[in-house]
Amino acid sequence: MSELFPRKQVMGFAFSLVLTAVALAVYFFDLSFTVAMTILLITAFVQAAVQLVVFMHAGETGDKGSIYTNLFYAFAIALVTVFGTLLILIWDM
Repeated sequence: MSELFPRKQVMGFAFSLVLTAVALAVYFFDLSFTVAMTILLITAFVQAAVQLVVFMHAGETGDKGSIYTNLFYAFAIALVTVFGTLLILIWDM
């Protein structure tokens, strides 16, 4: 009977709602910019991880190593792009 109920997906959905509520609380509470951005960044990355693992089934196939390697590579490219843009346009180097 337990295999008919999607426990993992329901728990992932509930956790996503909690993360969304935490991110929404940042808007309503008077937090400093640093604290607010830290909370938002942490909740965003945890939310992305929950979405990938629970709902997109990233770790359930035989080639999960290549999937996680591709994700790491994409994340590294995104960081290089963002910090390269900041370096050139804002930090004036």
